[in-house]
Amino acid sequence: MRLHKAESAFFVFMALVFGAGVLLVFAYGMMRLNAPAFEPRELSDFTRLLLGTGILLTLAVLFGLFFIYPIIRTQVREEGKLRAMTESLSARSESLQHAALTDGLTGMQNRRFFDDALREYLREFGRIDKPVGLMVLDLDHFKDVNDTHGHDIGDEVLRQVSRTLKDMTRYHDVVARLGGEEFAIVAPNMNQDSLVKLAERIRKVISDLVVEAGSARLRVTTSVGLAVWNGKETADDFYRRADRMLYEAKRLGRNRVRA
Repeated sequence: MRLHKAESAFFVFMALVFGAGVLLVFAYGMMRLNAPAFEPRELSDFTRLLLGTGILLTLAVLFGLFFIYPIIRTQVREEGKLRAMTESLSARSESLQHAALTDGLTGMQNRRFFDDALREYLREFGRIDKPVGLMVLDLDHFKDVNDTHGHDIGDEVLRQVSRTLKDMTRYHDVVARLGGEEFAIVAPNMNQDSLVKLAERIRKVISDLVVEAGSARLRVTTSVGLAVWNGKETADDFYRRADRMLYEAKRLGRNRVRA
C-alpha cells in the first residue's frame, strides 16, 4: 500500500523516537555494567533520569499511534474522497456532450454543469460534514464596455477574467460562467474566512487586468457575493443567498466582496 507523504513523515518520526528508546536502553545497560564506579546516590539519580526519559518516550509513541496517526488517516481519506469526487465530475463531463456543458466563448463550464455540480457537492460534503463555499461574481458596468468599445472587446474581457478565475482556483473547485458577465465558483472544504480571502485576491487581480481596446487601456472591476452552506439549504436556496450578497455588494458601490 502506497503511503501518503504525511503518513511517511509520521513513521519517520516514530522511527526516530524508537531509535531514541533503543539508545536509552543501551545507556541503561552501560550504566548497570559500570555501577561500581558510581556513588549510590549518583546511581539512583541517574536511574530515575533514564526512567523518566523512557516514560516520556513511551507516552510520545502512544500519543502518536492513538491520536496523531488517526487524524492523519482521516485527512488522507477525506482527500481521497475529494479527488474521487472531482474525477467523477470530470468523467461525467466527458461522457456528456461537451458543447452542452461548456461555455463556447470562454471554455469554462456553463450554468447546466454548475447546477449539477453544486447539487452533487452539497450531497457529498453533507455526508462528511465539511463546508462548501459559493462565490457569485458579476463584472461592474459591463454593458458600458460593450456599448463603448464593442462586443469584440467585451468578449476579450470575459476571456481574460475566465483565465484569471481558472488560474486562482484549485483543481477541484467548480468554476463556471453562468451567463453574460456573471460567474460562479463552488469552493468545497473552505470556510468563510478562507473564502473571503480568496474572493478579495480574485477581486484585486481582476481590477488589475488591462485589456487593450485600440489606443485605450481598459480596466474592469467585479462585485462578489459569498455564502458558506449551512448544511440544510437546497442548492437553489444556497445560490440565492450568495446572489443576494452579490446585489448587496453592488448596492454598496461595486468592486467589493460581501459575505
